[in-house]
Amino acid sequence: MSALLRRFANADDGATAIEYALIASGIGLAIIVAVQAIGLALNDQYVSFGGLF
Repeated sequence: MSALLRRFANADDGATAIEYALIASGIGLAIIVAVQAIGLALNDQYVSFGGLF
């Protein structure tokens, strides 16, 4: 049983997976923020263009 606990404590596969998950979630968050900003800018353009008619 102690060998199992020692092997579990020394394993770093989970830490690597968590690091990759944090990087992926940060990239995803950046993409969401960028898409929302672009959407707001496009909405402003369409509103100003629609005001010409």
